Amino acid sequence: MALKDQFVKDVLLTGWGHTAFGKLEGETLESLIVSAAAEAIGNSGLEPGQIDEIYVGNYNAGMVPLAFTSSLALQVSDELANVPATRVENACASGSGAFQQGVKALLAGTARNVLVIGAEKMTAAGVDTVGAALLGAGYESAGHPSSTGFTGLFAEVARAYEERYGSVSDVLGSIAAKNHHNGMANPYAHMHRDFGVEFCRTVSEKNPMVDAPLRRTDCSPVSDGAAALVLSADHAPSAVAAPVRLAGFGQANDFLPSAKRDPLEFAGSRAAWARALEMAGIGLADLDLAEVHDCFTIAELLMYEVMGLAERGKGSVAIEDGSVFRGGRFPVNLSGGLKAKGHPVGATGVSQHVVAAMQLSGTAGEMQLPGARRAAVHNMGGLAIANYVSVLEAV
Repeated sequence: MALKDQFVKDVLLTGWGHTAFGKLEGETLESLIVSAAAEAIGNSGLEPGQIDEIYVGNYNAGMVPLAFTSSLALQVSDELANVPATRVENACASGSGAFQQGVKALLAGTARNVLVIGAEKMTAAGVDTVGAALLGAGYESAGHPSSTGFTGLFAEVARAYEERYGSVSDVLGSIAAKNHHNGMANPYAHMHRDFGVEFCRTVSEKNPMVDAPLRRTDCSPVSDGAAALVLSADHAPSAVAAPVRLAGFGQANDFLPSAKRDPLEFAGSRAAWARALEMAGIGLADLDLAEVHDCFTIAELLMYEVMGLAERGKGSVAIEDGSVFRGGRFPVNLSGGLKAKGHPVGATGVSQHVVAAMQLSGTAGEMQLPGARRAAVHNMGGLAIANYVSVLEAV
């Protein structure tokens, strides 16, 4: 039973906007939010005054002084005066948290058109400030100094994987190379460079080891950017693109203390996947593509196993047999993923939904997968603590 059947309501993505991701020195958090939001409303075929609620995904954690960001979206138009606006924070999954709050507003009947925005301004803060902010999402690491930041936490996961299943160095390099290659087709991507497999697999002066076994190419960059979309109960005839339907969604949170989690299980992500697919009434084989949270390449490798694309400990098979490449049976991160597109924390989840909607509406340009009809989005906060999955389908 799909979402529409279960709730007897449609949730449609009817318009979207996306800024460039990268080091955007001329932009502020406010300008990024306004730009993406204005584009999304305009493309939805609605007037600003038809927006009933606003949800803004923004992590911040001290990376910019202004921590009260919900009303920045009202700067798009005076017609948005007095519209309810709420900031949503759930670490790196803040954007998907905002998305699901918007979905629930439509399902509850409190709104017919919801504006969802994800945004982050990171690069103006110093390295130490960004590192401390990100480590604030770790139970044991919050408030403690670290030379490698969140990379160190995912490096521990990679080392645990190697202890249990064997070396992952080469397959992580292949994942990085795949996503950088895909990112070349994404006009929004932070990084437009096809490094190639050998460069990504090799430790060098230009690709140093950050925290073994993770090299620089195994880590997503610190980025600025914003993305926005409009969720609607109906499709406006003047919308720029065909609508995309939400078929199912799932959220699951795991325990914060690492002692209560198997570092390789990603149990919350597994539960979110199961809930979204069950609501959509489909299996993995019914999906054409997925955008998954590859903040580090080890996260994407584990996601192959979590979603059921490969058996536990055998995620490398999905790379070796070409399944997750463009042209394979299940392309993953055709946008370049966080690895190449960039990872402005609060923007990531919304961006993933936007690029998936572009694929399903046939408006993805050079990223386009011909004939794409159904896609999944996976976004997680912290070390698989806050987990969200959405299933989207063409109408």
